[in-house]
Amino acid sequence: MAKYGELFLKSESVQRFYTKLLTKNIRGILDAEGIDAGIVLHRGRILIGDSAKGDDVNAIAAAVSRVYGIVGLSVAEMTGNDLESLGNAAAELSKGKLRSGMSFAVRARRSNIKEFTSQELGAAVGDRVYDTAEGLRVDLTNPDYEVFVEARREGGLVYDEVIEGPGGLPLGTQGRVVSLLSAGIDSPVAAWLIMKRGTVVTHIHFNGGEHMGADTRKGALANLCALSRWTSGHNHDMYEVNLAPFYDELIKLRNVKNRCIICKRFMLRCSCEIVRRYGYDGIVMGNNLGQVASQTIVNMGVIGAAVPSGIPLLQPLLTYDKEETVRIGRRIGTFRDNVGDVGCRVVPKHPAIAATLSEVIADEKELDLDGLCELCLKNTVKYRAVNGELTLSNVKAHEFRDGDED
Repeated sequence: MAKYGELFLKSESVQRFYTKLLTKNIRGILDAEGIDAGIVLHRGRILIGDSAKGDDVNAIAAAVSRVYGIVGLSVAEMTGNDLESLGNAAAELSKGKLRSGMSFAVRARRSNIKEFTSQELGAAVGDRVYDTAEGLRVDLTNPDYEVFVEARREGGLVYDEVIEGPGGLPLGTQGRVVSLLSAGIDSPVAAWLIMKRGTVVTHIHFNGGEHMGADTRKGALANLCALSRWTSGHNHDMYEVNLAPFYDELIKLRNVKNRCIICKRFMLRCSCEIVRRYGYDGIVMGNNLGQVASQTIVNMGVIGAAVPSGIPLLQPLLTYDKEETVRIGRRIGTFRDNVGDVGCRVVPKHPAIAATLSEVIADEKELDLDGLCELCLKNTVKYRAVNGELTLSNVKAHEFRDGDED
């Protein structure tokens, strides 16, 4: 039994569209896992599979817990929606889990049931559960055990565990963006958060060749594969742009301190060209306010100025602290304790922390940015991950002709 959350805030027509897409995404992730199970949509609840028919409900729960738009799910028993049926099912579920001296709570709710109130439902079920072991006590604040009962028009549901889902909106409801992806911690979390809001993501990884650590590409591909587990049933693509020609010229600049800012602006320049030619709706970066020199509020203003009006620059990690980002990274499978050699060789010893746009633009005039952008994009290759595995690797991409994305 899967629950969806904020979709209830939408109008009826939008809600119907979102739930239809949510159901499609559930089917996609089940197909990717090789699971053939029925899906029945009710208001606020989606019932998936049936253990009586031999469905592996635990495997279903594990898969659906990665579907955006699902806030929680449970392996639930379907029963009658009357007090006796719900009480009997809850008592049976509680047996063997409650022992003498333990506390418990019944979390009761109803939907389109007028024969009794939620309080009456909770009391009736509580009486039945209380009799399953000696010396039990009720604690509604901090119980040792919880059992959930729902009386709904279509039947009753009883369960005692809630698996957290990602929440958010169904994937595919909020357009398409490109998201810069590195081998690090922040960028994959930023991409995951944007996907959580219903946006389809194509990644861009900028490979600096000998100017970057030897494990950089491997780390970016590991992040790509991990993120593809959250979009099972969909292709999860990454374009790798060869930035080595740009770095070769960048290290010749006389003003060393602005290197990182000029580099980020160039990445955005290339990203904007991909957005323009392929019709994406925005760009995602994993910037975090004050984390490194290029991410001071002044420098982010200078960097963001490289993006023309009309292209949103989305930065979902802007106010997160590192512990929050790491916690999400661990949950989604992108955090690794040892990422290897992923350092950048061109970072100056004393980078600018408060650059001016006029000074940076003056420095950029030493570079043929248009020519370098065209050269770097020309050597782009494509990777694709599906359900955690690379299915397309190091394939020469189109030279970004207008409207010609494969």
